[in-house]
Amino acid sequence: MAKQIEGVSERILQCAKEEFLKNGYKDASLRVIAAAAGTSTNSIYVRFKDKQGLFRAIVEPAVDGMMKMFMDIQETFHQFDEQKQVETMGKYTADGMENIIDYIYENFDAFRLVLDASYGTEFQNFVDDLTRIEVEYTYKYMEVIGCESIRSGQVTEEFLHIVTNAYFDSIFEIVRHRMKKEDAKRYVKMLERYHMAGFDTIFSPEKYEG
Repeated sequence: MAKQIEGVSERILQCAKEEFLKNGYKDASLRVIAAAAGTSTNSIYVRFKDKQGLFRAIVEPAVDGMMKMFMDIQETFHQFDEQKQVETMGKYTADGMENIIDYIYENFDAFRLVLDASYGTEFQNFVDDLTRIEVEYTYKYMEVIGCESIRSGQVTEEFLHIVTNAYFDSIFEIVRHRMKKEDAKRYVKMLERYHMAGFDTIFSPEKYEG
């Protein structure tokens, strides 16, 4: 097997990121990427198999890291007893989200690609995947605290999906608008307060009846 020239893979990845950000996955050209990297399309195929493999090489590490962090946050919280869950839910959620924002900004371009350039790839449902996990664990929390709106059927999984998906879409506006990190953290804190105030109508529906 011929020895691969040092530095070519790195140039391909950098040029691919720029091309994907400019044109999206569907319209990105391997020929353009190869020319910009000073190599051939065959060199891309040898290293990354195909265009999907090239896109995956750029975004998968960031996505996998985010998913692991998100699941660890959820699992740790749901190992708490009922009292601790109720007492710490707000602060725990805020602290977890701050860590996630830090992670997003460490991998900013990868998340730009996932959010706005991934149509046609395995990553196009990233926000829906986060939403599904959040809904699952929100249900668990509501069951732990004996939430009446769940027992009565007033709040359905479909409704939770709608509001949770809107929440995540709002959070990722910090990426789409390319906010400075300090502005993004302030924005997300405001969003969390808004979201939690809305969720109070779900957790304690009796306060809003009439």
